[in-house]
Amino acid sequence: MVQGNRKVRIAVDAMGGDYAPGEIIRGAVLAAQKDNVEIILVGPINILKRELANCDCANLPIRCVEATDVIKEGEPPASAVRRRPNCSIVVATKMVKSGEADALISAGSSGATAVSAVQYLGMIEGMERPAIGGTLGSFAPNIVMMDLGANVDCKAHQLLSFAVAGSVFARKFLNIPNPTVALLSTGVEEGKGNELVREGYPLLKNSGLNFIGNVEGSDILSGKANVIVCDGFAGNVLLKFYESLGQYALNYVRRKLKRYPPLRSVAGLLFDKLFPVTELSYEGEEQGSGILWGVDGVVRIAHGACRAPHIVHGIASARKAVEADIVGSLKQELEKFKEQTKL
Repeated sequence: MVQGNRKVRIAVDAMGGDYAPGEIIRGAVLAAQKDNVEIILVGPINILKRELANCDCANLPIRCVEATDVIKEGEPPASAVRRRPNCSIVVATKMVKSGEADALISAGSSGATAVSAVQYLGMIEGMERPAIGGTLGSFAPNIVMMDLGANVDCKAHQLLSFAVAGSVFARKFLNIPNPTVALLSTGVEEGKGNELVREGYPLLKNSGLNFIGNVEGSDILSGKANVIVCDGFAGNVLLKFYESLGQYALNYVRRKLKRYPPLRSVAGLLFDKLFPVTELSYEGEEQGSGILWGVDGVVRIAHGACRAPHIVHGIASARKAVEADIVGSLKQELEKFKEQTKL
């Protein structure tokens, strides 16, 4: 938690992402212009300064920190983090560990970011593995999904820890005092689902959380549950499908209106102004989406293909996470479960 009135310090992995460093640095500059943050750009100094020279950043709270190495696309995350101790994501993570930064954001390899966070920040007691949490934008503004991709394979008791983290998420970011919690399954009955879901069901049922049982895919957007728990394999597939809907819906309407050129020309404008689907990839990101829950520090994972506006949203999300003291809140909540021997 930030003490006093100082700005929240965000370490930005300037070299992570499909459009790094240009779009990442432009987004960081925009965030410094509009938000109450101090930006710490991490990467090769000569590259950072060259990009900043193209931005209107005079008198902004931005500074640069040298990182001489970069993790390349396709490198195995664990070995890359180990072999490249001076890469941008590791340097940024170490700044959070040392207290020089309050949070970090990276659009680089999600795996490398998670590995770096676990290795250098450590895990909160009660969380064996980190989980990525996120909301689903305007279609489901009061729904949190956990996990969205940090863990392809999980154990049942880890689903319980994800549910605890998701409940803290819903209280802190969505202002839901007693969020309902459900497991994502193939049927609402207790015995439905794969082995992981069937084993997780009784743990959540007896947890003391506001558990309402299973929900099916058709109920995700219904609002039946505020926190929906699943493994990262299912969560990540679901998230990417959801995010793709906007552009496919727009393309579908344009095809249908092909015979009516005047209407077809305004289809994009109509979608942008009236419907949220064209912004599904980053709507709601300021409400905590992309935070890596369970590590002992605030880590924000951004989309690899994000542009400058997405980085602005991501930095705002990281700032709010620091101000809400999500790490301290999760520690307190997990301690309660430990005392009750439920974790």
